[in-house]
Formats: sequence, C-alpha cells, structure tokens
Amino acid sequence: MTVEQLIVALVVVAAVGFGVARTIRIIPQATAAIIERLGRYHRTLDPGLNLVVPFVDRIKELIDLREQVVSFPPQPVITSDNLVVSIDTVIYFQVTNPKAATYEIANFLTGVEQLTVTTLRNVVGGMDLERTLTSREDINTELRGTLDEATGKWGIRVNRVELKAIDPPASIQDSMEKQMRADRDKRAAILTAEGQRQAAILEAEGEQRAAVLRARGDAEAAVLRAQADAEAEAMRAKGQADAIGMVFKAIHEGKPDQHLLAYHYLQTLPEIAKGDANKLWIVPSEMGKVLESLGGLFAPDKPPNPPDA
Repeated sequence: MTVEQLIVALVVVAAVGFGVARTIRIIPQATAAIIERLGRYHRTLDPGLNLVVPFVDRIKELIDLREQVVSFPPQPVITSDNLVVSIDTVIYFQVTNPKAATYEIANFLTGVEQLTVTTLRNVVGGMDLERTLTSREDINTELRGTLDEATGKWGIRVNRVELKAIDPPASIQDSMEKQMRADRDKRAAILTAEGQRQAAILEAEGEQRAAVLRARGDAEAAVLRAQADAEAEAMRAKGQADAIGMVFKAIHEGKPDQHLLAYHYLQTLPEIAKGDANKLWIVPSEMGKVLESLGGLFAPDKPPNPPDA
C-alpha cells in the first residue's frame, strides 16, 4: 500500500468515525434536547441513547426539566398609600414542554422575571403598607396563580412564589419601631396595673377571710368557754349537792342530840363573821338557848334526888 492509499484510508476512517459520532447522541437524565432538521423543529430527544441524521439534524438547545429556583433582585413597589417598599421574590418553576419553552419565547427566564415584577406591582399596588406587611401568604398565592396562568403557553409551570423580604423606607421603619416600642410600653403598663389591681384584690380578700376566720374563732372560743363554765358550775353544784347529801346522811346516821348540834352551831358562827362585808353582827335569839344547852353539857351531873322517906 502506497502512502497515498494509506492517507485516503485514514481520511475515510476519520470521516466514518466523525459521521458515527454525529449520529449518536446521549441525552442526560432530566434533560430534553430539541432537534431541528434543516432549520425546522423535528423532534424532542428523551434522556438516553438517541440516533440522528448527521449533517441534517442538529441539537438546537438542551432544556433542564428539573424544578428551578430563581431569586430576583429587590424591586421597588408603590403601595396604595404611596409608600415605596423594596420586595425580594423567589420563584420555583419547572419546564413541562421543552418545545414551547424554546420556540414560544426567546428567553423564558427573563420573561418569568419581568412578569413577576409587573404582577407584583399590580398586586401590591392595591394594598396599603400595613396589609402588605401582614399579607405575605395572600400575595404569594395571587402571584403564583397569575404567573402559572401566564407562563402556561411557554411550557412552564410555576410551583411556588415566596417573598423573601419586604423592606419599607427607613423613615417608615423608624416610625414603626417607635410605635412598636410605644405599644410594648403600653402593654407593660397595663399588665403592671392589672397585676397591682389583682394583688390589691387578693390582699383585701385575704384580709377579709382572715377577719372572718378570726371572728369565727373568737365566737367558737366564747361558746366553748361558756360551755366549759356552765359544765364547771354544774359540776361544782353537783359536788356541793353531793357533799350536802353526804353530810345530811352522816348526820342522820349518827343520830345527833341537841348538845352536838349546839356545839356545831357555835363553830359556824366565827365563819359567818369572817366576811369583809359583815360590818354588823347580830346574835340570833336562839343564842341563849344554845348557851344553856352547852352549859348543861359541861356541868357536872346532878345526883339523883333521894327517895322520899
């Protein structure tokens, strides 16, 4: 084989190898390839091994079919009360139709961004600042619905829209901080006053209950003392009655005579005279008879009279 033949063979092999390389196309997972044949859309290649006609078919674009997350820069938005707020948005979207995403719009990412900005201004423009700051979920839902409907013809599905930050002007932020501090101070003062009122009420109720309990205790103590005094008096009276009964019984059992009674009568007289209120002592009329009895008690016995002769 001559050198010229060898060169021709190498050129043929290189051409065949290049043609085979242009015929086989391997598409990665979660990716779609748009194939144009002679400048017109021909088909969409799925992930895996695919065969194309070399020098006739060409891959126009590879489309990522995974869900994409795009964060847009802060956008100035005017609220209904003429305040400018800066809003950051995050869009979660996914390409569902690679052909539409390629041919229906030149750059679907730029289209989504601009559509998000205009829709956000329309939505927030109908709200005041306070509602804008407190209605994130409502804004997200309205944005998602509008964007999903508008991007449907581009072969794009908007899954979720989130507002990262809503920043009002610095002067408004300062005023809001002052208002929040005033509200917190007001709530703190109200809570302090309420606590003091509750403490005063509880203290008064405690004093009232303590007074009631003290009065109830004093009443019960007085009743118990009266019952104790009554029982003591009853026991003393019973004791005296028992003592008198025992003395009376002993006297009757002893069968005292007149002389013994007179002697005890004399022993009792000094006891009667011991009282401090006894300024005047009256001797009873029976005193003479008592003394006569006592005299007869201590006098010698008279001899019996002699019998008559």
